[in-house]
Amino acid sequence: MTIAADELANEIVGWMRDVVSRSSSKGVVFGMSGGVDSSVVAVLCKRACPDACLGLIMPCHSIPSDREHAELVARKFGIPYEVVVLDTVFDVFVKVLPSLKGDLSSARLAVANIKPRLRMVTLYYFANRLGYLVIGASNRSELSVGYFTKYGDGGVDVMPLANLVKSQVYELARYLEVPQEIIDKPPSAGLWEEQTDEGEMGVTYRALDRYLVSGQAEKEIKDKIDYMAARSLHKRSLPLVPPF
Repeated sequence: MTIAADELANEIVGWMRDVVSRSSSKGVVFGMSGGVDSSVVAVLCKRACPDACLGLIMPCHSIPSDREHAELVARKFGIPYEVVVLDTVFDVFVKVLPSLKGDLSSARLAVANIKPRLRMVTLYYFANRLGYLVIGASNRSELSVGYFTKYGDGGVDVMPLANLVKSQVYELARYLEVPQEIIDKPPSAGLWEEQTDEGEMGVTYRALDRYLVSGQAEKEIKDKIDYMAARSLHKRSLPLVPPF
């Protein structure tokens, strides 16, 4: 049975409050990328911990509209936030890395993944200073195929959207009255210019959600999703240890 968006929001908020209480934490900190997932998480965090939440806007050679959208959400919902510009840190770090021979596409991804990992470090700096939990914005659709950076946006304490496919996140966004321009723009991890989630995955969220919920998909799509899920299993598992 599908849960209505208002009930779902209340369930998540109540669960988050319980998690914070049981962990003896003082509040929550979360990234605000200007995308629909992080915007939904930000609003839910504000509801769960209205007096102990902090959003971090962490541009790293990002397009200006991402920061504008993140600040729009912060202002609309009264979410306290800090802006930490990571451009220089990223540039210096990349500069000191030695160049390696190999596939250019893997090199591009390796460099791009530094961005979410720098954001993870930044989030945990604030979490440690404030005694807060780090809240992530990954959803079931992305987690199922490994569409996240290991120890980057996957490096968090709590994932309130982890059981929701992308279409359910959009339903929550509409219920929570996330600004329409954020709902309408193509989902993107912002790893490089004009990068989109669906373009990088090679499958639409609609097809992915349908397969996850019903098990139905064209063979080509099914095979692709199964392959991505198997290839990224290590991202969803604890580090391997010897069996002795």
